[in-house]
Formats: sequence, C-alpha cells, structure tokens
Amino acid sequence: MKKERGLGVLCHISSLPNEYGIGSLGKEAYEFVDLLKKAHVKYWQILPLQQTGYGDSPYQSVCCSSGNPYFIDIEALKKQGLLDDEELESAKMPEGDVDYAELYEKRYALLRRAYARFNIRGEKFVEFIESGEFEDYALFMSLKARYGGTFNHFPDAYKYKEHLAVYEFRNAVYRSEYCFWLFLQYQFKQQWQALKSYANENGIKIIGDIPLYVAYDSSDIWARSELFQLDEDLKPVKVAGVPPDYFSKHGQLWGNPLYNWDAVRAENYDWWINRIAKAKEMYDVIRIDHFRGFDRYYAIPAGAHNATVGEWEDGPGREFFKEVEKRLGKTEIIAEDLGVLDDGVIILRDGCKFPGMNVLMFAFDGSEDNAYLPANIIENSVTYTGTHDNDTALGFLDRMTEAQFKNFKKQLRKSLKEQDAYAPIVDRKDAAKALCRSAAFAKSYLTVLPVQDILCLDNAARMNVPSTSVGNWRFRLTKLPGRNAMAELKKLIKDSDRD
Repeated sequence: MKKERGLGVLCHISSLPNEYGIGSLGKEAYEFVDLLKKAHVKYWQILPLQQTGYGDSPYQSVCCSSGNPYFIDIEALKKQGLLDDEELESAKMPEGDVDYAELYEKRYALLRRAYARFNIRGEKFVEFIESGEFEDYALFMSLKARYGGTFNHFPDAYKYKEHLAVYEFRNAVYRSEYCFWLFLQYQFKQQWQALKSYANENGIKIIGDIPLYVAYDSSDIWARSELFQLDEDLKPVKVAGVPPDYFSKHGQLWGNPLYNWDAVRAENYDWWINRIAKAKEMYDVIRIDHFRGFDRYYAIPAGAHNATVGEWEDGPGREFFKEVEKRLGKTEIIAEDLGVLDDGVIILRDGCKFPGMNVLMFAFDGSEDNAYLPANIIENSVTYTGTHDNDTALGFLDRMTEAQFKNFKKQLRKSLKEQDAYAPIVDRKDAAKALCRSAAFAKSYLTVLPVQDILCLDNAARMNVPSTSVGNWRFRLTKLPGRNAMAELKKLIKDSDRD
C-alpha cells in the first residue's frame, strides 16, 4: 500500500514551554497540536515517554512501559482538587532549559502531596490496580524508596523476588509507597490517552520511540532477570554498545544488559511482543531505536572500560517480526538504521518492508554514492535534517570552517537544483533553512524536522551529545513557535507536496 506523503515535527514533551520547569501533557501540548494542525503537519514525533532514572535520559528508564511523572499536568491535578493555588505557585520554575536537580527535589514532593488527597478506593483506580499492568514497577519503585541504590542492594529475598517476601512487603507499604507509584502511572496514562486522542482527532499521528535495550536498574530486569545475560548474582555478563567507528575511536559503551535471546525465544517472544503491544496503544507509529540489534548486536564484556573489545552476536532476526505480525497484525514501524550497516540489517529491514532513516547532515560528503544524498533517497524511508543525537542544523553548520562551508553550500545548491527546490544560500542561517527545504522535497514518504531546525536555533538548543552523561536532554522552548515560523512551515509543506 502506497503511504501518504507527509511531514512531521520532532519535539519531545520535555521541550514544551510552561511555568513549571519541564513540558507537560497540559495546555501547552494541546496548543502545540493546534499549531501543527494549522500548518498541515501530519506527524508529531517524540522521544521515549518513560520515567527517567540516573542521567535523565529517556533511553534509560526504571520501567520500559512507564510514563514519566514529570510530564503529568499538575494544573489538571489542581482541577481534581489534589493541589491548591499556593502549591502550584511553589512549583513554578524559570523558563528555558530543564533543571533536573531542582525538578527532582520539588516535583516528587508535590506529587506526594497530591497523592495524599487522592481516593485510592475509587472504582477506576481500583480497576487500574487490579489490572496488574504496573505491579512490578510499583513494587520495584517501593523497594528503591526503602533501600536505595540498584536492585542489587536490596536484601536477597527482594533482590531475587521471592514470592512470599515480596507479597508481605507490598502489604506493608501498600498505601505509603505502592499505590503512590501506581497513582503516578494512572494519572499519566489518563492524560496521555486524552492528548493522543486530541492529536488523532486533529489529523495528527504520534510517532513514539522504543529503545532496543532497557536499563540495568529497572523493574524490567528485576522482574524477569532470566531473559537477560546475567550471572548468578544478577550482574551483567555482557553489555551493549557499538564498536569504534569514524565518529568514536573507542566506540560507545552503553552498559545496558543484553538479552538472552534463547530464553526470550523459548517464551515465543512474549515479553517483547507485549512491549510492542503497549507501544501500539500509546503511539500510531513506532520508531525502534538501534534496529540493527535485531539482526546482530555488539556484545562487550561487563567491566570493560570502553567498546574496543567486543564481538558480534546474532539477534532474533526475521522470525521475531513474523511473530509480531502474526499476533499483533500490521504495525507501523520505522527502523532506526543509522551508523555502519551490513547486508544482514538491510535484508532484515527490507524483508519486513520497514522504512529506514536518512539524515541530511551526513549527506553532503562529496560522494555520489552517499545513501543519504537526496538523489539516492527512496520513497519507503523517513528523512531528517538531524535527530536528537545530532547538533541542530545551524549548530552543525556553525562548526564548519569557511572552506568546509563553501564546499557544503556548493553541494547543497546542486542537490536543491536537482530537487527543483531552489533556496537562496548566503550565510549559515540560509543554509540551515535550505537543508530543511531539501529534506521536505526528498522522495521519502515522510520527512521529520526537529523543532530546533524549524526555528533555526544554534548549538545551545542541542538535545543530546552521544557518549556524554552531563548536560543532555535539557533543551526547552521558551515559547511555542510563532506565527511566522509556522507560516513558513505551512508554505514548505505545500511547496513540497506534503499537504
């Protein structure tokens, strides 16, 4: 089936502006949907919605199916009678980048006050508890609240999830902790479902993100340790990363435990298929991060100082995705296939008919064979100026020397001419806008532009620098995109036949 040509905007929930230090599922999200609709944008792409842990990365979560409590609209809690005006006033924080340290200190205390006024015996909440959807998460977070550290610091009876000990612990902390964590997920789920419905009703599909790996310190690994490559002490044997390449001479050492695919396969992939089923409920399109790991993944011995020592091991391959389709039906999936690829990944992606990704920042290296060059882009793909792991378009261009920029302009102009998408390019801001234009005119059925590039923001607006652990995920708009920027985007959508 031929896919409808369209354009999307990449903007994580955390990057939306409001008075409370981080974007939420509240009025700013609905206003953002309204802006997208007026500009004829068809997709809104976000990063993982999971509750973040140490480092504040949405790709490292305490539970892979959780919602981030920071995104709960606290004004909606006030409307429920769970917070008052004074408490909302105390939650206000300066505009601009997210200050996670201050947010952590203030927000959870506020949410606990809201929970103290919440009726845990309400019919809908009782149904939510009894569904068991977040039981492992609530137990895990309750144990962390009591014992701190990772689950390896829990007393052995809890570390190894002995049934009777965990049952007794749950009863002991049922109201003080267990239901508090369920309250957070209950509120998040209700608010997210309402926002997603609003977006869909306005003709906008949500592209969500599934990280391939889960964090070690998570309820996922604590609850189902047998599905991961761990030793008898529940410590990782091998961990995830990528080998050295052009961008990193030591590779990238992510540290996530690897799957025991034999154990996952023995359960007919139930754990993973349940994960995708939940993602289908939350999103209209699922982007699988590090898709190549389903073909082969890089295994690094636990304790290694970098990713220079490791070996490739086989993933589940096509068999897994056949089972997904058999049990879940057709699922819209985007394969994040960036980086150094081999034939196996390409065969898997194409065999599943999943669109891959093109990044125009990587296109203009002078090679006519560059897969990301607009002339080489295919329809069944998704084109970006850059992703959350790249600099902004303007930041990328600002780092170039005059000689490099001159060469880049020459190649971009040539490509725009071939695309019949002329744009004047004098300075680096012009070039950043022209890069967006080239992306929009690409042959891919879908183009996604980061909100930073729509607004032509510089390096200060970068979201993440891979292989660094400080200063990431903090970018936040000070206000929603203005009329002029959205009018230009609407015109670009019309000019590129993505209306």
